[in-house]
Amino acid sequence: MDNKEVVFALNDHFYDFIDDWEYKFYFLVGGYGSSKSYHVAVKLIKKLLQEKRKALVIREVFDTIRDSCFDLLEEVANAMGVEECLTFTTSPMQVRFKNGSRIIFKGMDKPAKLKSLNGVSVVWIEECSEVKYEGFKEILGRLRHPTLSNHIILSTNPVSKSNWCYKHFFQDRKNNVLILDDEELYRKRIMIVGNTYYHHSTVDDNFFVPASYVEQLDDLQIHDPDLYRVARKGQFGINGTLVFPQFEIQPHEKVLELMKAVKSPLEKNGMDFGFVTSYNAALRMLIDHEEKILYIYKEYYSRNKTDPEIAEDMEDWKDIVIKADCAEPKAIKFYKQAGFRMKACKKFKGSRSMYTKKVKRFKKIICSDACPNTIDELKELTFAVDKDGEIIEDEFNIDPHTLSAIWYGLDDYEVSNLKGGGIQSKW
Repeated sequence: MDNKEVVFALNDHFYDFIDDWEYKFYFLVGGYGSSKSYHVAVKLIKKLLQEKRKALVIREVFDTIRDSCFDLLEEVANAMGVEECLTFTTSPMQVRFKNGSRIIFKGMDKPAKLKSLNGVSVVWIEECSEVKYEGFKEILGRLRHPTLSNHIILSTNPVSKSNWCYKHFFQDRKNNVLILDDEELYRKRIMIVGNTYYHHSTVDDNFFVPASYVEQLDDLQIHDPDLYRVARKGQFGINGTLVFPQFEIQPHEKVLELMKAVKSPLEKNGMDFGFVTSYNAALRMLIDHEEKILYIYKEYYSRNKTDPEIAEDMEDWKDIVIKADCAEPKAIKFYKQAGFRMKACKKFKGSRSMYTKKVKRFKKIICSDACPNTIDELKELTFAVDKDGEIIEDEFNIDPHTLSAIWYGLDDYEVSNLKGGGIQSKW
């Protein structure tokens, strides 16, 4: 194929990406209208014209593929002038090349149809942040063509840093994994780390969008700053309304120093019981009631452990009063018998929303960096929204076990009453 046929349709920022096949992973993240998906389609078609290969295109929901990836590939084939070399069929949905190459399409919402990647050597996961991590790992484990190089292309708009894409390809604080600082990628735009090719783009990289579209994205800076960061700047961060914008992280020694200076400290401790699929979370906290500051300085966090194992882990928590989930009376009884000063919290209809509002009343929530799981759950915790986009006050983007521990630990404490005073309940 004559390269001149495709040059006119390419943006400068994607030139190197189109012909680079040296790496296993190609991770493209960018803002709206940056043309990343268009250039993935160009890359895929060009490769399959040059070599006989079988490629798989995936989205989380199969029904969204027809109007997105499939139509885009057909549009790109026409733009490249190679439509006579390709045949697009919708039943089954696939693209056939004259040289024997094929593109097939699957949705992760129908995992039974993804039993095998036999013969596949290239996978494109469009809007990869919507695909579940288990699905990605399944693809990763099955892509192993015996004679051809294997490649996975992932494209997405940036999402919350709690999404698996960010944790897998950038950093996972909970597990102390740092692969790449996303801020560095925003500066350098294209980077190679290990076997991954990273590519960042914004609408400024697309010469073919109308000025009116760019103006629409620019207007978001005033009306919706969070969406502006995602859509215009193409950067990871918070998607939604933060539950605790006053949450901050300090070095552990600094937190201990600050707590020593509190005039009349109030010690509070809470515990949320976990199960096989959820976590046990216990927190030690100190309140500066006068300054309205909540300090979180010690945590216990585990899963798949029995009560006797947890009790052994938390041996040094026996001398403090711990408020725990009242819905687990048997567990509380066990810990009492094991020597813990554990009490049942107060929980009632509407308590989730009420307790969350209580925690929000603190002027500052200062968390020690010795509490990585608390940081992971609360630093970027956002409210869930209903179908109309309205905030649901007692639901969140994740199930925050450490927040439950805070609720229980503070169930008999009030930050301030309506007159500006405060209630300092005793144990």
